[in-house]
Amino acid sequence: MLTPAEVKRYMKLLGVPERKPGLEALKEIVHAHLMLIPFENISKLYRLKTAGFQEFADITMFLDGIEQYHFGGTCYPNNYHLNQLLSALGYDVILCGADMKRPDVHIVNIVSINGNEYLVDTGYAAPFLEPLPLALPEEYRINLGSDSYVLSPKDVNAHSELTLYRDGVEQHGYLVNPKPRSIEEFRKVITESFRPEATFMNNLLLARFCAGCAVVIRNMTCIKIKNSTVKRMSAGTMDELVSAIEINFSIPRSVSTVALDGIEFLTLI
Repeated sequence: MLTPAEVKRYMKLLGVPERKPGLEALKEIVHAHLMLIPFENISKLYRLKTAGFQEFADITMFLDGIEQYHFGGTCYPNNYHLNQLLSALGYDVILCGADMKRPDVHIVNIVSINGNEYLVDTGYAAPFLEPLPLALPEEYRINLGSDSYVLSPKDVNAHSELTLYRDGVEQHGYLVNPKPRSIEEFRKVITESFRPEATFMNNLLLARFCAGCAVVIRNMTCIKIKNSTVKRMSAGTMDELVSAIEINFSIPRSVSTVALDGIEFLTLI
């Protein structure tokens, strides 16, 4: 459980006042999180190269990274620390695993408010700016640029499935396992995410969202989306890439230069 001082610090970074738990207050927190704390793996690469760090960033390291370098994180720190914040604020929230190509390689939150369940995922590099309802009579769709995220009604096992389509072609997605989990149960998959062949050891992904817009950097390409308009700009050199990261995400170029030194980008899934 976060301490009151940690809650206060976290909420101050989000720029959100503490309020009684409720759907509108939750929407405010989730929206601020997606706008201000990016999905990014620069911090993962930087901490590995400068300190040999191959573990889960605790709350102090997570908040320090946001304050000092404008870091965020991948699904594990972003969704777990938000889980702890919501719990400390009095929300009925559980941490859950989600299957992708392998079981339980992603984590999400399920928040219950007045008997209704909502999916909260700030760690998927996706525009989930509001809690997503899980009691669905039909598909729930979020469109941004050429991307369409489709959340399906629960299956017979009460599992919810989310799928990303890009230009109408299925890209990837996940199946939520709706049982409470502890972060300790994901230690192995977190450790494996630092293997030399792991996805975020060989690729770059940063994403930040606001209503109807996004900025995403995938390897050498910067993508800016505003409603249905998509603009892509390719960096020709690593220097241009670190400049784009600094301009769009405020992560210091000195940090990105160290993080990306020697990396040979593969194709992101």
